[in-house]
Amino acid sequence: MLDQFQYVEGQGRPGFATLIPRFEALSAAAATNGRLDIRYGEAARECFDFFGADQPRATLVFFHAGYWQSRDKATFRFIAPAFTRHGVQVALVNYPLCPHVSIGHLVEAARRAVTAVRAHVASLGGGGLPLVAAGHSAGGHIAVELAFTRWASRQPPAPAIDAVVALSGIYDLAPLTRTTLNANLGLDAASALRHSPLWRVPLLAPPALFAVGASETPAFLSQTNAMHAAWLAAGHTSTQHVVADADHFTLLNALVDPDSSLQQAVVRLIDGLARPVTDPAGSAR
Repeated sequence: MLDQFQYVEGQGRPGFATLIPRFEALSAAAATNGRLDIRYGEAARECFDFFGADQPRATLVFFHAGYWQSRDKATFRFIAPAFTRHGVQVALVNYPLCPHVSIGHLVEAARRAVTAVRAHVASLGGGGLPLVAAGHSAGGHIAVELAFTRWASRQPPAPAIDAVVALSGIYDLAPLTRTTLNANLGLDAASALRHSPLWRVPLLAPPALFAVGASETPAFLSQTNAMHAAWLAAGHTSTQHVVADADHFTLLNALVDPDSSLQQAVVRLIDGLARPVTDPAGSAR
């Protein structure tokens, strides 16, 4: 099965067995500087970690990888220090996983997480700070879904997402229906299309950065290229960043490396966000 190789076996790398333990060790050290497991819902996984910054100027909300069915924010806390040193607060979000919930339910939980992060930031006096939705792999898909959410029509109404950073995301879910991943995802042709942001870029969308490792499978390279092209075709601002020598997992090394072109591009994106005006309740921009 070609899709099985492109999305599963072909993404494996010899160094993966040591990479995740390294991420976990770095994350354990980073955890001492954050407030962990802030609740945003009743389900066990509906919580986020928050890492503040001196003189904060933006908040980055990060959603982890795992094909919507595995992994935990605790593995990725090492991302936070790379951005707090730039004055960017970081929230790392856990969300319910398939097959216990559908992808639609999962994305709705992510929306509630963003609302809770906004409220937490406002309670600290930063209600007007720009908010960037970010994520890796399945988390990249979630970040784009958040950017497409009509926040003004929700209760309570909320401002739109200010920018998106999507790392090696999956934006057309149809190929996954032909892989073993679908045993837990439970997608059919209709639901795969419904949850594929590639095919429904709205009239309004924030600036975006789409990154991918140059050593990833052709399918992941194509997913990023197609989403970037669709963003541009809809008249929105988008940057595509292909990281040399990076695969699906070492891409995160580039994200946290201050000398990498990827982290520098993310910081430039955040630098370009105008600081909004905050009302006394910290809820308007």
